[in-house]
Amino acid sequence: MQPFELHSKYQPTGDQPTAIAGLVESLRKGNKFQTLLGVTGSGKTFTMANIIQTLQRPTLVLAHNKTLAAQLAQEFKEFFPNNAVHYFVSYYDYYQPEAFVVKTGTYIEKEATINEEIDRLRHAATESLLTRRDVIIVASVSCIYGIGEADDYHGKTLGFEVGKPYNIETIIGQLVALQFKRATADFKPGMFRILGDVLEIFPSSSEHILVMDFFGNDLEALYWKESLTNERLDTVSSVTVFPAKHFVTSPDVIEEALPLIKAELDERVAFFVSQGKLLEAERIKMKTEYDIEMLQEVGYVNGVENYSMYLSRRKPGMTPSTLMNFFPKDYLAFIDESHISIPQIGGMYAGDRARKENLVSYGFRLPSAMENRPLKFDEFEKKLGQAVFVSATPSKYEALVQQEVWEQIIRPTGLLDPMIEIEDMEFMVDSLMREITAVRARNERALVTTLTKKSSEELAEYLAGNGVKVKYLHSEIETIERLEILRDLRLGKIDVIVGVNLLREGLDLPEVSFIGILDAEKIGFLRSTSALLQIVGRAARNVNGKVIMYSHKKRLSSAMEQAIGETNRRREIQHEYNVKHGITPQTIISSIKEIGLKGKRVDVDLDELPSEKLDATIRRFELEMDVAASNLDFELAADIRDKLIGLRRKKRK
Repeated sequence: MQPFELHSKYQPTGDQPTAIAGLVESLRKGNKFQTLLGVTGSGKTFTMANIIQTLQRPTLVLAHNKTLAAQLAQEFKEFFPNNAVHYFVSYYDYYQPEAFVVKTGTYIEKEATINEEIDRLRHAATESLLTRRDVIIVASVSCIYGIGEADDYHGKTLGFEVGKPYNIETIIGQLVALQFKRATADFKPGMFRILGDVLEIFPSSSEHILVMDFFGNDLEALYWKESLTNERLDTVSSVTVFPAKHFVTSPDVIEEALPLIKAELDERVAFFVSQGKLLEAERIKMKTEYDIEMLQEVGYVNGVENYSMYLSRRKPGMTPSTLMNFFPKDYLAFIDESHISIPQIGGMYAGDRARKENLVSYGFRLPSAMENRPLKFDEFEKKLGQAVFVSATPSKYEALVQQEVWEQIIRPTGLLDPMIEIEDMEFMVDSLMREITAVRARNERALVTTLTKKSSEELAEYLAGNGVKVKYLHSEIETIERLEILRDLRLGKIDVIVGVNLLREGLDLPEVSFIGILDAEKIGFLRSTSALLQIVGRAARNVNGKVIMYSHKKRLSSAMEQAIGETNRRREIQHEYNVKHGITPQTIISSIKEIGLKGKRVDVDLDELPSEKLDATIRRFELEMDVAASNLDFELAADIRDKLIGLRRKKRK
């Protein structure tokens, strides 16, 4: 068994050793829920990596969006270059769910564009979980949606061994049953083709093609080749081929399911007729009969997931199978930014059900379609096993269920939480101009957060009119443009960003030394204790960090008092540690990363690269290519792919 091997030039410092030891002991005692209360910049990911290495257990790291998941996957890939680190997010580039708008009587058919590269990553993740233990899966919350039964997926694998006899026609039938398609012109993952006595299979989880060379019925050779260059790679003596799709539907299962679907259809038609809803009765009859015919003829229909209850042999109300079912029972989970991730998970079932109830009520879907759903929160809890909540501002749920809490307040840089001042909103404009002028003189940056779009726009316009290089960041700006704005801030092309919600960016901006919070005393989500602490934390990466909370008549809300009190408590602990260990706080200006931005070229000197760094570099580039593809930056992904081919050639020499 391959063990987890943590690679880092750093050792745990500050209160990291205490947090690591405490959480490891808590997990070994069998505690289900524990919390790592780690401030911004304290190295929470490094702490997680140390816990994984110590416990040597398969691990799920749950993030609340694709971007954060990609960042975490890249960090874990660097910490564990010799282990299986995977990225598991929704494979839709575009997704318009099926819906019926009652008010306008509009039916919206499901539309989706699947990102084939992300689909490959999902298959690679589940295959690793079923074949090894040194696995870390970094997933978005979409992993709580059903993906088919783990036992069916694992139980329908095909094994091949050199020197044994096989019937090629039988293999073709088996591949078709596993949802592989016979290639015509374009050869893609999830396909196979026959070239004389050679059978080629393109697994859904791989970038490479499996070549099976036969002499008669005897399997003479098994090897992998590059899908682009056809260059021969590794020769193997045996191989296991997994299904092309997570949702494997055999003819027997379809034959068993069809009478049940027909029975539900008859019952539903009778119900609508009894209610005098003849339009709905005819609608559900026509739609379902068409679906049944397609399932009989080709084994698939658009929207087949709406029949997942029957096709996976579940009873109404039974919990669907998700990524979490692919993990062994002793797996470990980290819920990153748990104050956001947990509420997001809690709301997914209700949102999904509300949409489907309209479809069922108006005859677009059978009631059983509601069983195609994400997990309910209590189901998620049961599947979770042992978990560590990771957040600078844990919320009510964590406080309710956690059995132990370990703080990580000391930053390796010695930086303190920022100073907080209170000023009157009446003099806000003059105060902001003074602070921004001081920030610009130090070649640093500022963030200003408001409560409304209108006030953000007006303030940005005023600052621009007074010679400040400012940008307004709002929800309508596309992801790529948002990344470019943040990059321009770091480069000094922008001095100030003004916005309503600067929390969701996951900002790592060490150049920011001043943050202005307008209408700080107003009660609401954006001015809660947790939100205020998160905003304050954005200024904690700079030695000159300072926050001014602007409120009317300098009034303090209870949220402000709690946020200020907690910040001062942390500052005191951080200051005492620095004095005791003779540490001088310093701003660490990290490199400005461009992954995900258009036009970035990847440079690596193959001749100068030491052979001992080849494996780590290949793994890093593989992940960077995956992230670029998931962000739709195919130009960057292709550039990284070309570098990878060169690296792999060098390794084989």
